[in-house]
Amino acid sequence: MTRGPLRRWRERGGRRVHIALPFDDIMEFALALLSVPPEDLEELGWSFADRKRLLDHFLRSGKAAQGHAPDRLGAMPIKLSLPQRDVDRLQHFARRELPKAASSAGVIDRVLAALDRASHRQRR
Repeated sequence: MTRGPLRRWRERGGRRVHIALPFDDIMEFALALLSVPPEDLEELGWSFADRKRLLDHFLRSGKAAQGHAPDRLGAMPIKLSLPQRDVDRLQHFARRELPKAASSAGVIDRVLAALDRASHRQRR
């Protein structure tokens, strides 16, 4: 029995959304994801595979950053393409855990604003 196209689309996370963040914010967010202990992963309802998949989205941004001058890389906006399902998870994580790990409130504000703009749940 084959899976239908709609089912495959849902399994991949649904529609893809695009987010642009400065490279430094992406790396800080990725480090915050890495710093979550196993018991907090359980509280978030995540497995290690979920965290790895989320980290993979951020690590792909390194490919986009290759070849750019290192002195301008930190502020350079990088575009990420994420499944909506993962945007929802990252929003929850950013509100709950990012304030504990971020180096500044500006990072939190920029990340939350980008995730909120990308979310289909945003009120227009």
